[in-house]
Amino acid sequence: MKRPISVLFATSEARPLIKTGGLADVSGALPGALRSLGVDCRLLLPGYHNVIDGVINPREVAHFEHIPGYGIVRLLEATMPGSGTPVYVVDYPWHYLRPGGPYQDTHGKDYPDSAWRFALLSRVAALLSGPTSPLDWHPDIMHCHDWQTALAPAYLRFGGGGAASLVTIHNLAYQGIFPPDMVEPLGLPAASFGIEGVEYYGNLSFLKAGLFYADWITTVSPSYALEIQQPLNGMGMQGLLTDRQAHLTGILNGIDTTDWDPASDPHLPHKFSQRGPAGKKRCKQVLQADLNLDPKAEAPLFGIISRLTHQKGLDWILQIAENLLAQGSQIALLGTGDALLENAFRGLAASHPGSVSATIGYDEGLSHRIEAGVDFFLMPSRFEPCGLNQMYSQRYGSLPIVHATGGLKDTVEDGVTGFVFHEAAPHALWHAVQRALDTFADKTAMRRMISAAMGKDYSWEKSASAYAGLYDSLVL
Repeated sequence: MKRPISVLFATSEARPLIKTGGLADVSGALPGALRSLGVDCRLLLPGYHNVIDGVINPREVAHFEHIPGYGIVRLLEATMPGSGTPVYVVDYPWHYLRPGGPYQDTHGKDYPDSAWRFALLSRVAALLSGPTSPLDWHPDIMHCHDWQTALAPAYLRFGGGGAASLVTIHNLAYQGIFPPDMVEPLGLPAASFGIEGVEYYGNLSFLKAGLFYADWITTVSPSYALEIQQPLNGMGMQGLLTDRQAHLTGILNGIDTTDWDPASDPHLPHKFSQRGPAGKKRCKQVLQADLNLDPKAEAPLFGIISRLTHQKGLDWILQIAENLLAQGSQIALLGTGDALLENAFRGLAASHPGSVSATIGYDEGLSHRIEAGVDFFLMPSRFEPCGLNQMYSQRYGSLPIVHATGGLKDTVEDGVTGFVFHEAAPHALWHAVQRALDTFADKTAMRRMISAAMGKDYSWEKSASAYAGLYDSLVL
């Protein structure tokens, strides 16, 4: 009997242990979906406080004494809470046990030793995937995610080979760029610093290393796989990605349909479903009360849950906000990020009490209640590799309004499950919003679209099957 394919899933964050964005959602859900298909998938994570405290039954299974630039590095084995997926933890307190987040300190500043922190994570991934691994378990595939683990294929290449390597790009804008004098201290040969290697416009790029040395590249939607080969969204990597297009695949992310199920969601004051949608109206009433919005059932309520960054097109929302509110609409925002955007939305809420709520920060429960309680979800990203909220929104009957880019384009059907605009400009967003308002006034059309949206299947099963097929092709 053929043994199952084994995969080391190297990542810098994974729900429910540690999360800053969509990478954690993918890393928390995809391994379990793969295991349900018979893939022996195991996680590798840094030993942050939340990880050490959150994994189940951690125990030391190996240690490394001879990684240049580091002392003794312990490797723990444990299981993930909830899914039971096996997880290895790089236990190196000097780099990971810190009071801030995984990438920034308590003041929101990037850690000055980020290169060392994530080079270690990449180095351990390569060691566990190579011929000198101290473990009895040996992966067939080393699956790395974003720049934080993208140095691993280079280490594997220069360390004598081993497992087939795969890098998934979750967002090409984050590239792990460091000074060129870090190349040799991090254990890479000087010869690797070139255009055919880790060099990127005179610097070292972790992501460039992965894209050049990995056996295969994936990204998180088919449209984004095409977009990153063009100058607009290629972030300077488009030439390399075009050269490697025969080894580049776009596989759409899924969502955790257990966590995101309006029929059983513990965060919701009222449950509802495609066949029994009445609870959604009551969720709107409770949300309006909780956010101090006027209790108007007839007011179209627009939701925003986002990192407040230029990428997300939130400045376009600010440009149309007065017109939107003049139509009798309401806005509920949850997010954190750029200080100028935070202050702009605070100001909008202050000048429109009862019509605008701006919650600066992140609250998991509130994010679920916004998805359930709003009529429309605004997601006008300039670019979006995949996006998850537009899929959550459809599942919760909140019609998304999105820019035709990346995964937004691949998941929202214009006029059927949401509203799609094509020109990257605020007036194009406004036209889409006007179409949404016209639909809101037509109750039959609104019910039809809500039902169609809630009927979409964005579970991980299809995506996991695509990854499993790709793994098979890499080990043939």
